[in-house]
Amino acid sequence: MASYLSAGRIPPHNDDAERAVLGAVLLSSTAFSEVSEVLRKDDFYKPGHQVLFDAILAFHQEHSSQTIDLITITDYLRSKNLLDLTGGMAYVASLTSDVPTTSNAVYYANIVRSHSLRRALLELSGKLQEEIFDESQEIANVLDESERKLSDLQASSGTFTEKYQESSILVNKTVDRLMERAKHGNIDGVKTGFIQLDEMTGGFQPAEFIVIGARPSVGKTAFAISMAVDIAIKRKIPTGFFSAEMTSMAIMERILAAEARVDSKRIRSAILRSQDMVNIVDAASRIYEGKLYIQDTPNIKLLDLRSQARRMKREKDIKILFIDYISLINPESKANVPRHEQVAEISRSLKSLSRELQIPIVALSQVSRDAEGKEPNLANLRESGSVEQDADVVILLHRDRLADLSGNDKEGRNGNSNQQAPQTIQGFPVQETKVILAKQRNGETGVITMGFQNQLVRFVDIERSSGSY
Repeated sequence: MASYLSAGRIPPHNDDAERAVLGAVLLSSTAFSEVSEVLRKDDFYKPGHQVLFDAILAFHQEHSSQTIDLITITDYLRSKNLLDLTGGMAYVASLTSDVPTTSNAVYYANIVRSHSLRRALLELSGKLQEEIFDESQEIANVLDESERKLSDLQASSGTFTEKYQESSILVNKTVDRLMERAKHGNIDGVKTGFIQLDEMTGGFQPAEFIVIGARPSVGKTAFAISMAVDIAIKRKIPTGFFSAEMTSMAIMERILAAEARVDSKRIRSAILRSQDMVNIVDAASRIYEGKLYIQDTPNIKLLDLRSQARRMKREKDIKILFIDYISLINPESKANVPRHEQVAEISRSLKSLSRELQIPIVALSQVSRDAEGKEPNLANLRESGSVEQDADVVILLHRDRLADLSGNDKEGRNGNSNQQAPQTIQGFPVQETKVILAKQRNGETGVITMGFQNQLVRFVDIERSSGSY
C-alpha cells in the first residue's frame, strides 16, 4: 500500500457510495438487513465510516428490538464516546439526506465491496513485494502463502446473500436429482470403477479426503492405479497422480501391463512375444487418449505438492487427485518436530486442499507392524491419529496369505498339495483381497472382497470375471 501511495495515487474507494450505504441503513431496517450480509467494517475506506458501521452492527446486537435511526444511533455513539470519531452529529445527520433511494442499498454496498477488494489486492501485492526482497524468507513459502491468500480473496469476492435455502426450493432440487439418478443409474461423486465400492460410497465426493492403508506389498499403489486408470483412461475424467515412491515411467509400465494384459515381469525384462507387442501398442493408443497427469517428484515438499495440485486444477481441471504416499511427503518442518506432528501437518493440509480445490484427494498410507498377519483397523494407521481424524473415508486392504503360482507362500514354503487352483480372470490368477471400508463419515462401513492380479499388478471386481476390464 505504501508503494502505491508513494506513487501519488490514492487507494481505490468511493466516498459517495459509502455515504449512501450508511444513509440507507439509517433510514431503512430492510436496507440494514441486506447490507449487513454484504459488507464488513473493514470494507469502508474512511475510518469514520468504519466506526459508524461497526457501531450500527453493535447496536443491533445489543438492542435488536429497537429501530436503528438517526436518533438512536447518535445517542448510542455518544454513550460509547464514539460520536466525534464518526465526524460528529452534523456529519451523521447529513448522511441520510444524501441517499437517492434506499431501494438501491445493495447496489451501493457492492460498489463499496468492490473497492475494498481492490485495496486488499494492493495490500497483498505490497506484502508480496516486501517478502520477495526479504532473503530470509524461503521463496517456496512466499509463493504458497501468496497463492493461498489470493485464493482466499477470490473466494470472498462474492456477496453473502445466499446463506440459506428455503425447504420448498431445496426439496424440489433434491427430488429432481433423485429422479435423474433413478432414470440414468448415476451416482454422485467420482466413480472408482469398482462396483461394490461405488455402491457403498456413492463414489468419491468433492472435498473428501480419502485414505487407503495397507501393509507393504499388499497392493496400495496397484489399487490406486487401478482406480486412476478406470477414471482417467476409460472414462477420460481428468485425474492427477502424485508419486513420491515410483517414477512416472514405472507407473506407466504398470498401466501398460494391466491394459495390454501382458505379464509385468515380461515387460520389465523386455522378453516380449509378438502378440505382446501388438497388445501393448493397442493399449498405448487407449492410454494416449486418456487424461492422466503424473507428478513423480521424490521426497516432494508439501508446499510444492499444493502448488502443483492447484496448477493441475487450474490448467487441466482435474476432478480427483491420488497421492502415493503420505509418509514420503516432506512437510519442511523443523528437525526437532516429532514425526507424528509432521504427519498431522500433512494430513490437515491435504484435507484443506481437498476443500479448496473441491475435489476428492486419495492419499495412500502404510499401517503399523501391529497389523502384520491380521486385518488392520483404524488404530493401525501409521505415525499419526490425525490421519484417521481428518479422513472422510478410510479404506484398508488385507490378504491372509500371498501365494504365488507354484503353490508356495511368500516365504517359499511348500503349500498344501490339496490346495485348489487359484481362481483366474481372463487367464490370470486372482488373489482374494479384503477391502475394508473402516470409516465413512457420511455413509456405511463394511467389507467387500476384490481380486488382485499380481502378474498384471491390478485389482478387479471378482463379480466381473466374465466381462472385460
